[in-house]
Amino acid sequence: MPFQITTQPFGLLPTDTAPLTEYLLEHTETGEFLAIIPEFGAILRRLVLRKGHHLFALIEAPDSPQALAADESYASAFLYPFPSRIRHGIYSFDGEDYALKMNETQRNNALHGFVHRQPFSVVSQEVTDTHAQLVLRYDYAGDTFGYPFPFALTITYQLVQANTLDYGSSSDIDRMCALRVSYTAQNTGLTRSPAAFGWHPYFTFIQDTETTREMVDNMTISLPAHSPIGLDENLIPTAKGAVQAEETLPLHERELNNVFLIEPVQNQSYSETVLQSIKTGVRLIVGQQTGEGKLNYLVCYTPPRRDSIAIEPLTANVDAFNNGEGLAVLDPGGILSGAMWVRLD
Repeated sequence: MPFQITTQPFGLLPTDTAPLTEYLLEHTETGEFLAIIPEFGAILRRLVLRKGHHLFALIEAPDSPQALAADESYASAFLYPFPSRIRHGIYSFDGEDYALKMNETQRNNALHGFVHRQPFSVVSQEVTDTHAQLVLRYDYAGDTFGYPFPFALTITYQLVQANTLDYGSSSDIDRMCALRVSYTAQNTGLTRSPAAFGWHPYFTFIQDTETTREMVDNMTISLPAHSPIGLDENLIPTAKGAVQAEETLPLHERELNNVFLIEPVQNQSYSETVLQSIKTGVRLIVGQQTGEGKLNYLVCYTPPRRDSIAIEPLTANVDAFNNGEGLAVLDPGGILSGAMWVRLD
C-alpha cells in the first residue's frame, strides 16, 4: 500500500540524555509526508503536500533539537487547557480563585496553556490504503500551579487521500493528500474543569524547486465571515465588532495579530481560511470544525520575520477563563473534541 509510517532519531535536547524520535507518515508514490515529534508536545515539524507536479513544504518549525529548545514562538504547539492569554494568569472557577504562572512577562499574562514541550506517548499506529494515522496521548495529573484539574489529551494525526475528507473539493484531489488533525481532551478528575483548545501552526510556501521561503508580503489571506474582536495593549479582548462578510486581504506590508469569532453558516459545520501564494497561485486551506463546543475562533498572526503566518483555530476567545467566551466546562469524564485539516488547492 502507498502509505507507510517510519521513525528516525531527531537528536538530543540540551537537557536530555535520550534522543527524540521523529515519526514520518508518508505517501510513497506522491512524496507527501508529515514529520511529528511525540516527546516534544506532539508537534508537527514538517508538512509536505503536492500540488500538480510540485511538492510544497508548508510548515515553519524548528529544524534542530537546539532550535526546538530555544524556540519561543510556539511553532506547531497544541494549546491546552487554554489558548492565547489569561489576564495576569488569574481566574475564578466554581467559587475558587486560581493563579497560573505568568509566562508572558512583558504583558503580565499566562500564555498558551502548558502541554507545549510535554512528552506525549504513542498510543497506536495505523496504515491503510487511504491513510496513515498516528495517535498520541498526554496524561496530566493536576500538578501544575494554578490548574489542579487532571486531564488526558489525545491528538490524532492523519495523512489522508484528500478525496476522503468530508470537507472541500478540488479538481485534481484524487492525486493529492491532506493533513487531518483531531483532538480529544477528557476531564479525568473528580470535579468540573474549565477547558479550551487551540493549535498554533505557522504556514509558508517552499516549492521543491526553490531554496527560500516565500515572504507573506507575496500572499493573500481569505477569511470566512467573522466578527473581529478588539484587543487592548496587552492583547486582552475589549469588545466584539460588527459582523464582516468573507474577505480577501493582501498581506503586503500588513501586520496581523487579530482574533476573529467565526460566523456560522447555515447547514455547514466547518470553516476554511485560505492562504494564497501570488507567485505560484497555489492555495493552502486551513479548515476547522465549527458549531457548539468546536473551533469557533480564529487567530491570524504575522511574525516580524514575515516568512510565515500563524493561522490558529481555537475553541475559545482570548482570556476565556475570565470572560467565558467559548469556554467549555467539563464534568468528570467529560470530553472536548474536534478536528482541523490542511490541504492544497
